[in-house]
Amino acid sequence: MEGKGMASWNWIPLEITYELLGWIAFASWAIALYPQIILNFRRKSVVGLNFDFVVLNLTKHSSYLIYNATLYFSSSVQNQYLNKFGFGQMIPVAANDVAFSIHAVLLTAFLLFQIAAYERGGQTISKISLLILSVVWLIAGVSTFNALPTHSWLWLISVFKHCSLSDSHQIYSSGAFMNFKRKSTDGFSIEFVLFDFSGGVANYAQMTVQSIDQNSWVNFHGNIGKILLSLISIFFDLIFMCQRFLLYPPRRAMISSETGKEKELFIKSVDHPMIPLKTIKEKESLIKSHDHPESENHV
Repeated sequence: MEGKGMASWNWIPLEITYELLGWIAFASWAIALYPQIILNFRRKSVVGLNFDFVVLNLTKHSSYLIYNATLYFSSSVQNQYLNKFGFGQMIPVAANDVAFSIHAVLLTAFLLFQIAAYERGGQTISKISLLILSVVWLIAGVSTFNALPTHSWLWLISVFKHCSLSDSHQIYSSGAFMNFKRKSTDGFSIEFVLFDFSGGVANYAQMTVQSIDQNSWVNFHGNIGKILLSLISIFFDLIFMCQRFLLYPPRRAMISSETGKEKELFIKSVDHPMIPLKTIKEKESLIKSHDHPESENHV
C-alpha cells in the first residue's frame, strides 16, 4: 500500500526476498498456535497451559492488529508517519503483518474458548495479569480520547504498539516462570516455541532487507515495536528451549501389558497421553504386585 511521497524498491531481488521472508514469518507465527490447540483437543484438558499467556496474548495481538491495520490502510496515518520520519521512506508495515495479526486474534480467541470448555485443573488467571489488562485498556481508552481533538492517529496507534510490547514481555516471562515453578514443561507445546522462534528470526530479517535496499535504518526507528517483538520472542523462545530440552524434559509414563509370562513395556509421552493417568497408576500398581508377590503360608 503506497501513499504520496513513499519510496519504492531499488532492487527487485531484495523486494522479492522481503516479501518471501514476510510470508515465512506469517506462516511460522500462524502455525505456532495450532499445535497447542491440537494438544488441548487431544487431551480434552488445558492443564499446563498458562492462562495468563492466552489472555495477555489476545490483548497483545489486538493492539498489534490496530497498529498494523491502521498504518497499512490509512493514507492519513501514512502521511503523519512520513511527516515524522521523512518523505521518501517506506512504510514499515507489510501485508503479511496485517494478515498475521488478524489470524492471531482469531486463534487466540479460540484458545480462550478451549479454556472455558476443557478441564482446567484449578488453574486460573492471575490477579497481576488482570491488573495489567485493566491498566493497558485504561491507557488505550484515555489515549483515544486525547487523540480525537488533534487527530493524532500516529501517536495513538503507537500507544497500542507499546501496549503490545508490554504484554509480550509479560506473556513470555510468565510462561517461563510457570515452567520454572512447576519444574516441568508438560502441557506447553514445544512446537509453538519452535515456530515462534522461526517467525521472530524471519521477521527481523525482513526488516533488515528493507533497510539494506533503502540504505537507511529509519524503518527500524519507525517500527521499533516490530523489531522489539521479534527480539523478545527470540530471547524467550531460547529460554523455553533450554527449559524443554535441558532443564525439564518431558516425563515418561510406563505402561505395562502382559501376554502369558512375557511383560511388554511401552513408553508414552505425557504430552500426548494415550490413556488416563489413573489407569497408568493402576497398571504400575499391578507391575509392583507382580514383581513383589506376597508370600504364601503353606500348611
